[in-house]
Amino acid sequence: MFKNVIVGVDGGEGGRDAIVLAKLLRAEDGKLTLACVYHRDPHVWRGSSPPYEAAEEERAHELLEKAQQAASVNAQLRSHGSTSVGRGLHELAEASGADLLVLGSSRRGLLGRVLIGDDTRAALNGAPCAVAIAPAGHAQHPALMHEIGVGYDGSPEAEHALRIARNLAGELETKLSAFEAVSFPAYMFTGPPIPDQATIEKAVHAARERVAKIDDAEPHAAYGKPAEELALYSASLDLLVIGSRSYGPIGRLVHGSVAQQLARTARCPLLVLTRAAREADATRVSLDEREATAAGAET
Repeated sequence: MFKNVIVGVDGGEGGRDAIVLAKLLRAEDGKLTLACVYHRDPHVWRGSSPPYEAAEEERAHELLEKAQQAASVNAQLRSHGSTSVGRGLHELAEASGADLLVLGSSRRGLLGRVLIGDDTRAALNGAPCAVAIAPAGHAQHPALMHEIGVGYDGSPEAEHALRIARNLAGELETKLSAFEAVSFPAYMFTGPPIPDQATIEKAVHAARERVAKIDDAEPHAAYGKPAEELALYSASLDLLVIGSRSYGPIGRLVHGSVAQQLARTARCPLLVLTRAAREADATRVSLDEREATAAGAET
């Protein structure tokens, strides 16, 4: 579970969805922060209009108080001015040492633009923590965790996602499954880019055998575009966990724009483990191993 969770709130449905998901993923003794980023116009706010910024900050704080009361949650409230919502959330996550940033997937409002806008998507690249995205309507139909799934392809990113998913499944006492999407790049074939049925079946069988070697995880594999197959797979899950090969949460997951597509199409909450999250986790594991070794030597 996550110890220091920041939730992006904008007063819309997406923020409410995100709060519900954050409460589920936060550790029992974890810290929860509701954050609202208000816009700072670089041509206005640089010392030329203090009243404007004060009014925006007050509005953001009032919005946070209403969100906190509506969710009946004990949380810290943080308002922050920035030139974009994505950049502001990134700055808050980095400053507070958060290990999880939670967003809503609504396409309307500021957080909607975090997911689909070019500027905010670029600002979120390099997020210093994992990112969870709550699907639209999640607050209206919150579900207990019954199955956590992980996108798997044998890469270091997938192995990290598997480890986190396994830990979450253990703590939440849920079923764990793993899925590999099989696809072939066109350059592998000298003729038509679509492989024959026998080739597909052989590749899917091999993928399912690889996934079946994972302890305590129900194996799944299918042929098709990764984003589409993962979205279909997510329909049977309560949380989909995927490792990111890029620097940011809205970058590439398996390849291409899979993350961007899943942010819109995943049918369950999506947990993206960024490169920074993976590196931080590796450092933490290394420190734990050193402490264990030192303790063993002393005894």
